[in-house]
This record gives sequence, C-alpha cells and structure tokens, in this order.
Amino acid sequence: MATKSAAGVKITPLSDRVVVKASEDTEQMRGGLYIPDTAKEKPQQGEIIAAGPGKYEDGKLVPMSVKVGDKVLYGKYSGTEITLDNEQYLILRESDVLAVVA
Repeated sequence: MATKSAAGVKITPLSDRVVVKASEDTEQMRGGLYIPDTAKEKPQQGEIIAAGPGKYEDGKLVPMSVKVGDKVLYGKYSGTEITLDNEQYLILRESDVLAVVA
C-alpha cells in the first residue's frame, strides 16, 4: 500500500483505488490565440502517486496491476477530483485506468 504525504496530509486510497496527479498541459497558444484554462479539456494522462492494496474476490486479495510512479491514461469523466494543499488530484478505480504509458 502506497501513500502520498504533503505538508501533513496523508492520502491512502482504499480497496482498488488509485490517486493520480494529472499531467500539466504547457501549451497555451494555438494559432496565436490564448486559450483560457476554463476552455481547455481536462488532461487524460497522469502519474499514480498512491495506490490501494487491491480488491477482494472470493475471499482472496487480488493485488493491483498498476503501481506508484506509473504514467497512465484514464477516461475523460472518470474518478473524483480533490484538492489538497492547492494541488489537484484525481481518485479513481483501477478499472477506470485505460492503459499504462511506457
């Protein structure tokens, strides 16, 4: 089980959930026009910063297939957004992770 702690806040996801920090999109100019943050699409790629222990099936613990540090792709409307210490995170189930980026 992995955790993320920052300034006294400790995140420990339960069951088969992961905590993802979305990748920052650094491109702000397209065709010479400024695109405000509110008009940008949410990123669909991020890095796992904490992972739960896995889920129980038939009384046995099934471990997670992703781990802390993996770069992953996830669905556009997946998970729950949270803000801790002015940082944006996303908590989602392992099944919402679409792929691991190598």
